[in-house]
Amino acid sequence: MMERDGPLAGVRVLAVEQFGAGPFGTALLAELGAEVIKIEDPRLGGDIARYVPPGQADRDSLFFETFNQGKRSIALDLTETGDRALFERLVTTADAVFSNLRGDLPDRLGLTYATLGRVNAAIVCVSLTGYGRTGPRAAWPAYDALVQAEAGWAALTGQPDGPPTKSGLSLADYAAGAMSMVGLLAALLAARTSGRGSDVDVSLLDTALSMLTYPATWRLSAGIETDRLPMSAHPSIVPFQFFATKDGHVAIACAKDRFFRALVEALELNELAADPRFADFAGRLANRDVLLEILAGRLATRTTAEWLTALGGRVPIAPVRSLAEATDRDALEGRGLLRDYQHPALGRVSAIGSAIRVAGHVPASRRAPRFDEDGPALRESLAARDAAPPA
Repeated sequence: MMERDGPLAGVRVLAVEQFGAGPFGTALLAELGAEVIKIEDPRLGGDIARYVPPGQADRDSLFFETFNQGKRSIALDLTETGDRALFERLVTTADAVFSNLRGDLPDRLGLTYATLGRVNAAIVCVSLTGYGRTGPRAAWPAYDALVQAEAGWAALTGQPDGPPTKSGLSLADYAAGAMSMVGLLAALLAARTSGRGSDVDVSLLDTALSMLTYPATWRLSAGIETDRLPMSAHPSIVPFQFFATKDGHVAIACAKDRFFRALVEALELNELAADPRFADFAGRLANRDVLLEILAGRLATRTTAEWLTALGGRVPIAPVRSLAEATDRDALEGRGLLRDYQHPALGRVSAIGSAIRVAGHVPASRRAPRFDEDGPALRESLAARDAAPPA
């Protein structure tokens, strides 16, 4: 077993996980030094993410690598008596059991504290499901696009005259994965103090609904509806949106009065700063259309690079970049985000690591495990533990 360091070194998590949401969450733990052991069902050939194209070979894929770097793998059929017994022996060595399955399966497969607490009283059992472990939809499968649609995210995204639009990324999955890790770590801290574990339940839909934040507060408290606006504009802060330039687009966010004053000064539109219609947030919101027409006309006269030079550091501004531009290798390396390694089936793999920085810890670049790669070593370690004389 490879030695691990980091703030979570010594923490062992058994992960009955698949696809993106759960593996995204446990990957955060692995980067921070936790030992994450994937429990992969041999009847299914392991995590279905192993077979997602492009960049797929045998039982490995670039999709799978993205979410499973630095983990371990053992093949266990939790419905088979021998494998179940082996799993429960692993539970006695673990701090947490994490699953992201359909809502009815944690109870059916015995992955909750009611079952595993009898094996290890301090075990934390985290269930990340689509719609929760109880209720009429517990057994329904759920995916990111469905949740973005149902939680109202898609209705808030896109052009006003266009269709509802989901994010280009699986943000409901990733948010729920990260949320479940917060729950896991909180329950683990409590278990370390009390010696007793617990269940932690997180659902994709609840996570997405909780992230509606201030539009939901406006709606529930004052009946204020939030509508889609052109150019990804903020519903109440003006200007706070994308603008077309001579050769592309920029994002500008004047979330303080002083930024608005700096913007109009740099645009040589000083008269706007003195105009009572634009003196504060409320005025700029009430006169949004006339203000944005003036600003858009001026911003369209120069290139993105020219505006970045003129406004950078004075006004919150960023270029709207392509994926190719955003994934510049040198820039990622400079920020310590690039994970680079050789894979026996996929060749050179380059991926982006976690954004979490803990002083003194430098995450290693480790490939994802091959299917059941760690099975023999884990079985051997359990056999040796069983054969050891009592302490």
